[in-house]
Amino acid sequence: MQHLTAVERRAAISLALVFAFRMLGLFMLIPVFAIFGNHLAGFSSLWIGLAIGAYGLTQAVLQIPMGWASDRFGRKPVMFAGLSLFVLGSVVAALSDSVYGVTAGRVLQGMGAISGAVLALASDLTREEQRPKVMAVIGMTIGLSFAVAMVAGPAIAAVAGLSGIFWFTAGIALFGILLVWKVVPDASHKVAGAETLATPGKIASLFSHPQLLRLNLGVLVLHLLLTAIFVVLPPLLEQQQFLSATHWQLYLPVILLAFVAMVPLMILASRKQQEKRYFLLAIGLLIVSFVLILSNQQLWCIALALLLFFTGFNYLEASMPALLSRIAPAGLKGTAMGTYASAQFFGAFLGGLSGGWISGALGSESLFVFLALIGLIWLVCASSMTVPERSQRLSLPVNVANQAAADALAARLCHLPGVQEATVLVAEQRCYLKVGQQNFNLAEAQSLVAGGSRES
Repeated sequence: MQHLTAVERRAAISLALVFAFRMLGLFMLIPVFAIFGNHLAGFSSLWIGLAIGAYGLTQAVLQIPMGWASDRFGRKPVMFAGLSLFVLGSVVAALSDSVYGVTAGRVLQGMGAISGAVLALASDLTREEQRPKVMAVIGMTIGLSFAVAMVAGPAIAAVAGLSGIFWFTAGIALFGILLVWKVVPDASHKVAGAETLATPGKIASLFSHPQLLRLNLGVLVLHLLLTAIFVVLPPLLEQQQFLSATHWQLYLPVILLAFVAMVPLMILASRKQQEKRYFLLAIGLLIVSFVLILSNQQLWCIALALLLFFTGFNYLEASMPALLSRIAPAGLKGTAMGTYASAQFFGAFLGGLSGGWISGALGSESLFVFLALIGLIWLVCASSMTVPERSQRLSLPVNVANQAAADALAARLCHLPGVQEATVLVAEQRCYLKVGQQNFNLAEAQSLVAGGSRES
């Protein structure tokens, strides 16, 4: 948080809390529904999966449109609307006595897709050179929210039941609304959106980018695996005489140890420039965890499998957005992140659906075989990925009259030492650069931009 202004610090902390409250509410159902939802009318393995994953479907569909809406109607109005939908969905689920009502509530919760609006407001409120710090603070809340949810979910459900979780999530979403209203600063301007929000008309072009496609499929598979495993894991623990009220005693140490185990992997991958090798190792850990559970379902073996799973999961969850940022074409980071987030949430939906259907029709062992095979397919696909050179992303204001002038300026910028990509957008009067960590001279680029602007 060093070098941030008071407004930037306030924006970072308050927006991170809003993000965390919403993600916490979405995650808390994952470790408890398979056990605490068994009193609901219509309860079955398929509906366990649908209720857990339902929020992912509406999140995937609405993530990008809600970001666009924040550009048109304002960041805060969209955030108020999204959090209000989340509160409504929580209340519907809390009052439901059937699994269908809970699933409908989860669908409503997912309709509050405010991730794009939160990140865009963070961009509006921060200076370009400090923006990565603020984004990192917000990004860290995802992993932290998941860890807290794994512990808090079983603890709250043991005291107040399934409805207690939904009343709790409604309460923290209301607190999030209060934060947006009273604490989150108002933005006096909007930054250019191409690096923050998805750009209409550019989404289809990214699907032809093989490296981005691998990452999108990868995050889809990762969250499919995560959601599917929790369709059957809580009942499996109960079969080992591990009561649901004490499941947090397993989740807490496992998740903490997994975070600790992830750190040396990240350091080694960075220092030795072997990111691809450690990326593949992390996928391998996921596969091994499923094989372990298949081979031995005693409590110690399940705990070891979960430790391996979350070590691999945490590494991949942290490294994939960083890779995406380096791979995304200049000027299209917002679009790339939007499609990535949609794939992530759609993977959660598919995980719930496939986990519920396979475990109900064929049994939990068949589900672990299926997940191991999916992991193996991902490993094969990821083995052909290319890790790009480390780069920085910069944007500079320009004054170009037309597209021809913009194309000419972009071509000249691309010839500068250290420039990997350059995109000049006439509509935004801004150029976006991807530059290497060596040989790049910012003053030279600024001079060229100023000269190009005068010529146009």
